[in-house]
Order: sequence, then C-alpha cells, then structure tokens
Amino acid sequence: MTSERENPSARVSEGDRDTAVRRLQEAYAEGHISHEEMDAHLQRVLTAETADDIASALASLPAEDPGTTSTIAAAAGRIRRRGAWRVPRNLKVQSALGRVRLDLSQAVFEHPVVDIELNLGTGGARITVPRDAVVDLEGLSSGWKDTLYKAGPRARPGGGPTIRITGTMGMGRLRIRHAWR
Repeated sequence: MTSERENPSARVSEGDRDTAVRRLQEAYAEGHISHEEMDAHLQRVLTAETADDIASALASLPAEDPGTTSTIAAAAGRIRRRGAWRVPRNLKVQSALGRVRLDLSQAVFEHPVVDIELNLGTGGARITVPRDAVVDLEGLSSGWKDTLYKAGPRARPGGGPTIRITGTMGMGRLRIRHAWR
C-alpha cells in the first residue's frame, strides 16, 4: 500500500481504496458516524484520485484503534476455544495439520468488529458465532473445499459483533454456524 506521507499526490490503488472503505465501515459500525455521513464519505473515497483525496475523506474520523492482536498456533493437533473467553480485536489462527474449533457464542467481545485470520493447512475449522453476529467472508480463500455458511436469521448490522474472516484454507473446510441462543 502506498503511504500517504511518501507521496500524497500519488494515484490511489485499489488496496488503498479498500482500506479506506473498511475504515469507514468500522467507524459506522462503532457508532462514530451516521449512515448519511458514511454515504458521503464513501462517495468521496470511491471517487478519490490521490492519497490526499483519501486522507481528506477520512480526516474527520477518530484515530484508528489497532486493538489487540493474539495468535493461536499449533503445528499438529487441535486448537479449541470455548466458553467465556475474551476475543481480541485481531485473532490469528495458524495450524498446519490440526482441526480448529472456535466457539464464540459465549465469548466476550470488547470490539464491535473482530478480524479472524485463518491460515490452515490440512485441517478443517468450525466456528460458532453469536446468534446476532454479522459474518464477512470476503477475504477468505479456500483451496480445496467450499466454505459452509448460511447467514443467521437475526444477523443484522448494529445488532451484534461483525466478524470478518480472512486468510487461507488449505485442504480443509470451514464451517460457520450461528448459535441457537
């Protein structure tokens, strides 16, 4: 990504634009801007030609909180989290040969938006999300099997946490389901 400080008049790349859109969506999800403000800012970002244009569209947003990042890794074997555990803002899950089971249904969410980055080799993953969570799988690439996910009936913006799942699935399948309660 081109740094705005390096060349503010540089043409905007799609990566820069995507990052700016994601930042606006987070600000909206966290209640920092209204729907109308988000629409206006999105219009400016999507029509921006330079890094200065992007910076001016994001200038009124609060400083970005990087949050916490945690990594759960295993070369082989199971990775399992369940119960009332604290979900960090950024969670990296890495496994070469094991299965991953993340139960977020009773987890404590301190951030309205959580990013989970999966980097799995041959094992599959099963993630249970809260009933009112919104799940975004846009940044996930699956090598062998399709992801199994059906949006929950109560998933709606602002109702629960937004869980963005990115990364790569090797030979396993990702299954996501909403908790019953």
